[in-house]
Amino acid sequence: MEQFIEYKYKNMNIEKLTSIVRNVPDFPISGIQFKDVTTLFKNPAILHEIVDGLYEIYKNKGITKVVGIESRGFILGPLLAVRLNAGFIPIRKPGKLPATVFEESYEKEYGTDAIQIHQDAIDSDDIVLLHDDLLATGGTMQAAVRLVKKFNPRKIYVNFLIELEDLKGREGFPSDIQVDSIIKYDI
Repeated sequence: MEQFIEYKYKNMNIEKLTSIVRNVPDFPISGIQFKDVTTLFKNPAILHEIVDGLYEIYKNKGITKVVGIESRGFILGPLLAVRLNAGFIPIRKPGKLPATVFEESYEKEYGTDAIQIHQDAIDSDDIVLLHDDLLATGGTMQAAVRLVKKFNPRKIYVNFLIELEDLKGREGFPSDIQVDSIIKYDI
């Protein structure tokens, strides 16, 4: 397994990326150690390294739509969509999308929430890559997967920039969905 991981991320210096992520204690509430990815995006060379590395992972998967989850999924999602020659679809919080939507509610580490997607966003022949910045307990992305499955796409891939492994969020995804994360933390 280690060789596969090293090969998959061969164009990225994971140790360097990990050291650049800023940890913000007690945000947004006490007891949460927030992983701030904006420190990765302010350096153009690092941003290129991340996008190029993600492109290498997914370039041969036939991705037709990249779906980014509000709000940090809107940073890398469109960049990756352009590189993959795919469309970009936003999943947003309620009340932000102007047309008819599907909605899913979910539990997260510190409360409940809901997300929405336009009902005409995806076709059944699409191959979809869902992207967000962080996998903790997995509630947001699991709700996103449920939304995307309503369209019956050919395949779904899931990607995160960061995974908090001790929270075991990966375990909540169906076995037919490939879940990738670049930076992994034990908390």
